[in-house]
Amino acid sequence: MGVTSIGWTESYHGRLRAAVGAAVLLFVGARGVLRDEAGRILLIQRSDNGYWALPAGAMEIGESIAECAAREVFEETGLVVREATPFVQYTGAKHIHTDMYGNTYQLHVTGFRVDSWSGELLRETDETTDAGFFPPDALPEPLSHSVPTARADLAAFERTGRFVLG
Repeated sequence: MGVTSIGWTESYHGRLRAAVGAAVLLFVGARGVLRDEAGRILLIQRSDNGYWALPAGAMEIGESIAECAAREVFEETGLVVREATPFVQYTGAKHIHTDMYGNTYQLHVTGFRVDSWSGELLRETDETTDAGFFPPDALPEPLSHSVPTARADLAAFERTGRFVLG
């Protein structure tokens, strides 16, 4: 599958935000959890706020949620997703969030465990200032609040085999 990068201005949410202004928008997106053979977790340092986070972002028109996860992983790490398993979906009022730019979204985000990938990790991209695999007990700071939540939900999925509704 070919993966292309999309800038904010051309993105669905960028165009929609420009058209509607401050209204609360639904944010449909995906995040990927990648672990290497040593069990270390891949985190990216976001260029917009400096937080360490999982590769993630918004779905584009015409894209499936799995394609969204693969594109976001590629844009933020240079890695190409080969296989991924959905394990969690975050929806509802408890997932209404205002970002650092003052834009409010109600999230509808699907988490994917990336089971196989290829390529060389890029430590810096248009969206990241660093990236790397970290041991679960030595994650960098500042850490996005979504990382511990996604890790706990992935552990629950792997323990029970049941998709998590967060």
